[in-house]
Amino acid sequence: MATKLTPIRIFILILVACIVIFALSLVDRGPPAVSAVTRHGFLSVEGNQILNHQGQAISLAGVSLFWSNNGWEGERFYNNAALHEVAWEWHAALIRAPMGVETPGGYLEDAESNLSRVETAIDAAIKEGLYVIVDWHSHHAHLYTEQAVDFFTHIAHTYGEFPNIIYEIYNEPLADTDWSETIKPYAEEVIRAIRAIDTKNLVVVGTPSWSQDVDVAAQDPIVGFDNIAYALHFYAGSHGQELRDKAEQALNQGVALMVTEWGTVNATGDGAVAAEETQLWLEFMRRHKLSHANWALNDKAEGASIFHPDVDPNGAWSDEDFTQSGQLVRAIIQGWHLEN
Repeated sequence: MATKLTPIRIFILILVACIVIFALSLVDRGPPAVSAVTRHGFLSVEGNQILNHQGQAISLAGVSLFWSNNGWEGERFYNNAALHEVAWEWHAALIRAPMGVETPGGYLEDAESNLSRVETAIDAAIKEGLYVIVDWHSHHAHLYTEQAVDFFTHIAHTYGEFPNIIYEIYNEPLADTDWSETIKPYAEEVIRAIRAIDTKNLVVVGTPSWSQDVDVAAQDPIVGFDNIAYALHFYAGSHGQELRDKAEQALNQGVALMVTEWGTVNATGDGAVAAEETQLWLEFMRRHKLSHANWALNDKAEGASIFHPDVDPNGAWSDEDFTQSGQLVRAIIQGWHLEN
């Protein structure tokens, strides 16, 4: 015989359901059920937004490796174990692999070693389902256009079929490098070489004054190519509302931005965490759906480093291994996929 649902029994059932729902809300939701790339697929640009394959505006969080140059010690972190931990313990959606260009120890001096390092990072990113910003890390990239074309042609041939790839073709042009006369023509030549092979993946172009003058680029944007965004870099200890205003102006002019490098400290890469200004930047990036990579997954003795010196580069890091900035950045990345 069926049990009669009396008012008191109905009340008890509702109460139990509420308790279960409340308890579930307290459980750490952990990492996403699938990787960022599985979830979002090929990225595209529409207006001033970066969209996933479902046409939704997204904001992805991750971390940048240090320069790839031989002997600069940041190259130790270009390994599978480190990037596996960043993907699944930090819940990152992207990493950035900066190809150090100039000497000493860069691509121009030893292309083979640097390329091997960067490809290790790309291969690990693809395996872990991370987006990977392949960055031509130079302040003078336009002086090495031929080498940049060769490098990105190789990357496009080798990896262009994968939705993980984001091409960052000029890290930080200097303040005296003109956008329309120098950076834009360089960018058009490199993009043309990439698009001859890879017609889909996102290309990010550096902007004048260490990738801060995004408003200048927005006044004379690159046309004739799809899925182009512009690099915005900031360091919270040095850059505040004035730079956010420039970024807002660029967005209002209809270009898409990606924060391919940012720090919690001063623009020198050192100093203490600027907590208040960092929070304002996080709110800005959330509001405008900007993806971002923090500088840097490294143990150099400076404020911007994620780790204290002499840490094991192969993962399994304890809380004591992290700098003040590293602890904050890891927490930001771990929570970002829950909010965005």
